Amino acid sequence: MLGNMYPFWAAITANLLAQVLKPILLYLHLGEWKPALATDSGGFPSSHTSTVTALCLSIGIQERFSSSLFAVTLIFGLIVAYDAANVRYYAGQNIQITQQLIKDIQILTQTKLDDPIYLLKVKEVLGHKWIEVIGGVAVGLTVASLMYFMR
Repeated sequence: MLGNMYPFWAAITANLLAQVLKPILLYLHLGEWKPALATDSGGFPSSHTSTVTALCLSIGIQERFSSSLFAVTLIFGLIVAYDAANVRYYAGQNIQITQQLIKDIQILTQTKLDDPIYLLKVKEVLGHKWIEVIGGVAVGLTVASLMYFMR
């Protein structure tokens, strides 16, 4: 049924499942219902990481774990996971600090900064904590494994 497209479908399924799980798991954990999380980046589990993990495992299964293609997807996956938990996470932290500094300047100087750049709404949650990345790995491994046995 999935044939040679098994890695593609495993990756897409892992991504969609991770996105759907975000609002559900938040609700189960904190009792807050935020359906918009299903389309947002950030949060638990990492959909970026679930996607590359499912892709990597399914390529390893289909093409063999000793193949060059598996090596490429493994390195690609490690870069994506590192980026999600470090580069993108700290970019989000910098946005929060910058926005707080703008508010502090406005309060201290008692002036309204009306330049459009200061009014720009920027997404604060860009990346993931490591636990969210690990959650993405778990989703990716589970989806790729289940799809392999179901094909």
